[in-house]
Amino acid sequence: MTIADQQPSRVLRGSTVNFLANPRTNGNEKSTVYIKQGALVLGQAGRILWQGAFSDLPTVYTGLPCDDFGEQLILPGFIDAHIHFPQYRILAAPGKDLLDWLNRFTFPEESRYSSSEHAATAAEVFLDRLFTNGTTSALAFCSVHKACAEALFSAAEKRGMALLTGKTMMDRLAPDAVLDDPETGARESKELLDSWHNKGRLKYAITPRFAVTSTDAQLQLTGELYRDHPDCIMQTHLSESPGEIATVQSQFPWSKDYTDIYDHFGLLGPNSFFAHGIHLSERECARLAEAGSTVVHCPTSNNFLGSGLFDIDHVGNQARPVGVGVATDVGGGTSYSMLQTLGEAYKVAMLKGRKITAHDAFYMATLGNAERLKMESEIGSLDAGKWADIVVLDPKATPVLESRQEVSETLEDILFSLMILGDDRAIKATYVAGKSVYKKQ
Repeated sequence: MTIADQQPSRVLRGSTVNFLANPRTNGNEKSTVYIKQGALVLGQAGRILWQGAFSDLPTVYTGLPCDDFGEQLILPGFIDAHIHFPQYRILAAPGKDLLDWLNRFTFPEESRYSSSEHAATAAEVFLDRLFTNGTTSALAFCSVHKACAEALFSAAEKRGMALLTGKTMMDRLAPDAVLDDPETGARESKELLDSWHNKGRLKYAITPRFAVTSTDAQLQLTGELYRDHPDCIMQTHLSESPGEIATVQSQFPWSKDYTDIYDHFGLLGPNSFFAHGIHLSERECARLAEAGSTVVHCPTSNNFLGSGLFDIDHVGNQARPVGVGVATDVGGGTSYSMLQTLGEAYKVAMLKGRKITAHDAFYMATLGNAERLKMESEIGSLDAGKWADIVVLDPKATPVLESRQEVSETLEDILFSLMILGDDRAIKATYVAGKSVYKKQ
């Protein structure tokens, strides 16, 4: 079915912000289209049929129902490139460091997801919470239990959502209730992959938790699964904290470094996503860049657990650029809000002597993450033909924000204020596949 064949359903009117390219390398003017009195036409099949200035709206669409958001901003929905579904309740759970936090809170919480009933109930809450924060797509971790992934896939399918997830694999250094074994982990992952990968808007993510909790045998089978299904995402953790890195080095004394372990088992590639990457060496960055892999910046989690300050210019050095995504990392992360996440990313960059503009940040959370996921033809911008996954932001959502806009002069000013001062209160509406899934009362 072509765009011309699709039946229109609704017009959205407001100030549209559409990202075309990376502002850090192309500049704001060539990367962003801002139409103060813009409009989108949504199709009944869930795609964007038309976008442009409201004054140019084709007459064939003028009689459609219209959601008029005035001067509020209409953007592509946020894409969260690293989040843990079974940790949705444990935000702000304290730990001395990453490993202590995992053992005290995370593993006991994840053990509950062996129950299909618990997982199904939690999935409804989790996805609704994403929509309340303007997140329309996510690359998510589940627990080790097959039932957990089944529940999340099922809930996302019901909503017509683009979701990437998979069963976590881990076979050591955790309580028995959250462990599998190499053969079971690989078999159940393959069964889930066969059932859910490319079903509707869903994709499977091969998910070894991290080298700390997987033996050589498990990593070997994981690499073989990834080799056999290279169109899947592979997600794990890398170089998050000094304690973690020391543990990994003791477990794999033959390795050159942390990245070398994943490389050895065939887990580096253009669809590989490594959360954190705070303490990467030059050698590791060069190898990740060569493989086309992505490092996902999780600033609120890194700050909360004291893991370290991510250096975006080191990782993304244009001499050997590693692709960088951005994510909340709930529940180590302290907010579901991509706005708050972007604000923390800005502060971390400043502490490292770097600079992230608001255009940079919002691109990363939309088209940038879509490009890293190889999904830019489907999501990440407001172009006609893409899925109508949309967030509407209110720049005057709070008294503080409203006062701030009295001195805003440019789109950069408005976006910057939203990422520093905004949170879920700034989310006016969220649409997934053209359907309203959240509207602020």
